[in-house]
Amino acid sequence: MEATVVLHAKAQLGEGSLWHPAEKKLYWIDIEKGELHLYDPATKADRHFTLGSRIGTVVPVKIGGALVALQNGIHFIDTKTGKLTFLTNPLGDNIRFNDGKCDPAGRFWVGTMGLDFKEGAADLYRFDADKTLHTMITGVTCSNGIVWTADKKTMYYTDTPTGTIEAFEYDVSTGAITNRRVVIKVPEGNGSPDGMTIDSEDNLWVALWGGSGVAKFDPRTGKMLLKVNVPAPNVTSCAFGGEDLQTLYITTARNDMTKEDLDKYPASGDVFTVNAGAKGVPANFYAGDPAAGHKDFIRP
Repeated sequence: MEATVVLHAKAQLGEGSLWHPAEKKLYWIDIEKGELHLYDPATKADRHFTLGSRIGTVVPVKIGGALVALQNGIHFIDTKTGKLTFLTNPLGDNIRFNDGKCDPAGRFWVGTMGLDFKEGAADLYRFDADKTLHTMITGVTCSNGIVWTADKKTMYYTDTPTGTIEAFEYDVSTGAITNRRVVIKVPEGNGSPDGMTIDSEDNLWVALWGGSGVAKFDPRTGKMLLKVNVPAPNVTSCAFGGEDLQTLYITTARNDMTKEDLDKYPASGDVFTVNAGAKGVPANFYAGDPAAGHKDFIRP
């Protein structure tokens, strides 16, 4: 199964792919350039905002707009104007936000990583609808893919350098997680697990950094079921999109690649698609009202 280029983005560090089910657009980011992109497959237009800081991820907000996790904190962004409203910042020096998603109850889960990749220096946070911030996991190195099952009872999560995907029992009513265990070990020679999405049958689709592809895993058995080949070594995230949620969008990176590498893999940093023979699930929205407590906030 081969992915093909849909957008010649040439991103430094493309990431954070998310299909907005209401707007019918692909949201994605370029971390190092501090850019939030909104790609419309109907018109082929790719609009972007330059946010002035590294961006780790983006999630849609129920009232409109989105949350963005920047190196200088979590902000609300008006996706019509690009205006940012600061919400909170738990980060210390030499740390930035990385991947994150909203859970089925509309809480925003977002992790971090050290700029120097220091082992155990990062955390996974949960930002609730009332804007309360909770530290959920500590001792992380590079917090990455996170998804929830259709029955809202299991959360899957990746700390990239471990080469594994872990499962937790998840309580949708409280956001609590328990019973942490490894369910998938990425086979040797397939790179490291990066961003992740889940399909309608609760199979995991995992971007493979250094593995030139996206792997489909059954977390109930731990087996890799198939691999989508991508003509770029560093694959960073994936999301099902399109009218029927059957198009898999894939982001890639070109940062830290040599001229020889780029000559060999010229599509590095582009956005790819493939019909992967599976159907995704709609993205969860942040359920909170970012306007609360901000007198100058104008709702979208």
